Amino acid sequence: MKIVVLDGFTLNPGDLSWQPLKQFGDFSCYERSASNEVLARSEAAEVILTNKTALDAKLLAKLPKLKYIGVLATGTNVVDLDAAKARGIVVTNVPGYGPDAVAQMVFAHILHSTQQVSRHSDAVKAGVWSTSQDFCFTLSPLQSLKGKTLGLVGFGDIGKAVAQIALAFGMTVMVNTRHSSIELPEGCAWVDQQQLFTQADIVSLHCPLTPATDKLINSATLKLMKQTAMLINTARGGLIDEAALALALESKQLAFAGVDVLSSEPPSADNPLLHVSNISISPHNAWATIEARQSLLNIAIANLQSFVQGKVQNRVN
Repeated sequence: MKIVVLDGFTLNPGDLSWQPLKQFGDFSCYERSASNEVLARSEAAEVILTNKTALDAKLLAKLPKLKYIGVLATGTNVVDLDAAKARGIVVTNVPGYGPDAVAQMVFAHILHSTQQVSRHSDAVKAGVWSTSQDFCFTLSPLQSLKGKTLGLVGFGDIGKAVAQIALAFGMTVMVNTRHSSIELPEGCAWVDQQQLFTQADIVSLHCPLTPATDKLINSATLKLMKQTAMLINTARGGLIDEAALALALESKQLAFAGVDVLSSEPPSADNPLLHVSNISISPHNAWATIEARQSLLNIAIANLQSFVQGKVQNRVN
């Protein structure tokens, strides 16, 4: 069996091992594959593993030997699932590999604002503390999370992990999901979206990008939020109207935002959020702790093993 990884670098830049995949047959791994390289690299493959390299219907029609596609991520929009199903190609994904990693990034952005470690560290290195008349100094007020209200839009595995951390900080947790009948842990309460946006001190997005949630954060919803509030997005960039958010931040209608995702990635140089001071932006790497990546690889290997044994797990088509 010939196995090809089309874009292995983001999952494994060299600190993990592909060795377990070699047991299944002839194994090739490419760090990245440009669109004009995919066909030549894939045409003899029975198994393709891809993270973000697209496999559309036109390409799949040119791969008669292909039997299995393993998406090295949870989202599967890079594969034409209907076309794969029509050709009898099994497609799997990797769910639930690192909710703790993303939850950790949520609080990294929150604490970046409330504690301002980076700003004060830069000042110390610039000599401000060395010339201070006092044993300590603050450049702006620091904030405690205890007693603050966190609003979670969506409550999957990541939302649940974020709620657990928030409760440990002594925060009140509000949750909004499509269904109000959802079972919530003690300390969490379901609310409608308007109540969440108007009452939360921090709003964190954990919902999928659908037609109903496209640009969920827009000029109207931003106006509902407190001027002192913070917005966090580690879900999908399309959940936010970026021009509206930039305007809200620049005008101090909203105090701060922290995002790990943008509407297009890599972003264009004129993305309005890149030029705003009161926002922190991480490059879609919340998922990428070494532990989460190892978990992702382990599940991808198990998915392929299940396919070989005829018991396919995590099939999405």
